[in-house]
Amino acid sequence: MAYDIMVLGSGPAGLAAAVAARSRDKSVLVIGNPWQDSPLARAEQVDNYPGLPGRTGMELLEEFYRHAENAGAEFVVGKALSLLAWNGFSVTVGSQVCQGNALILAPGVVRSAKYPGEAEFLGRGVSYCATCDGMLYRNRPVVVVGLAPDSPQEANYLHSLGCQVVYVSPRQPQGLEDGIPYVKAGKLAVQGGQTVTGLEADGALLPCAGVFILRRAVAPTDLLPALETEEGVIRVDRRMATNIPGVFAAGDCTGGPLQVSKAVGEGHVAALSACEYLDHQLTKERKETHDPFQQGDL
Repeated sequence: MAYDIMVLGSGPAGLAAAVAARSRDKSVLVIGNPWQDSPLARAEQVDNYPGLPGRTGMELLEEFYRHAENAGAEFVVGKALSLLAWNGFSVTVGSQVCQGNALILAPGVVRSAKYPGEAEFLGRGVSYCATCDGMLYRNRPVVVVGLAPDSPQEANYLHSLGCQVVYVSPRQPQGLEDGIPYVKAGKLAVQGGQTVTGLEADGALLPCAGVFILRRAVAPTDLLPALETEEGVIRVDRRMATNIPGVFAAGDCTGGPLQVSKAVGEGHVAALSACEYLDHQLTKERKETHDPFQQGDL
């Protein structure tokens, strides 16, 4: 199913966007980590959101989520691993491909500092998706850099394919299969020539053919390399439109202040702008369909 609008992010901006889009009768899919994992959920008390003082961050988020759910928004829990902008937008979440005609980016603050060599070898041995690229490394040595809660499960999956897996992380993983070696390290660098040949982990070289860097979220600029940024945040206009047609952004990813009310307001504006964009596209298609010059009637 192709949705009218896909929203990447299940925090205040993404949920507000979902509510606003549903108020315009657009079908909406929200893609993101569990809303309980939002940084806001750890806030002991939020006193500056109008009309709802004294709530915990968890209580506030739950009300936002229930509002969006009751409005008819649909949800996919998981992280966006890849994005194709062609004839709309296609987003890969695990083994699932989701499609939409407009896109709202609301991932919050995604720390996207790269390891040395990561960007250079992306697509040449560096991958962010075990499900997508695992079969390419069957019976070959790979290193999993585990930075997300589900990283051990992804490593187990690669191991089940026949990959020779080494797991690297600053912290002891939970749920990692016994047959997978664990290396504790934090200072990493990808090494290689034409393709990846190894990962340097705290000075020790781990030879491998592939490095799977599994963060909690993929930065929007990794999903959409053409996306314009300014001082580390997504550049938008007052309509929350980015430089890419059909793509809008809202919340912490557009810069400060990092406040719930700012995120909610931007999410609302982004959704209304996305609806306007879709309506304009539909009107344009109808005009082209009924254009006598297009139909050759003259």
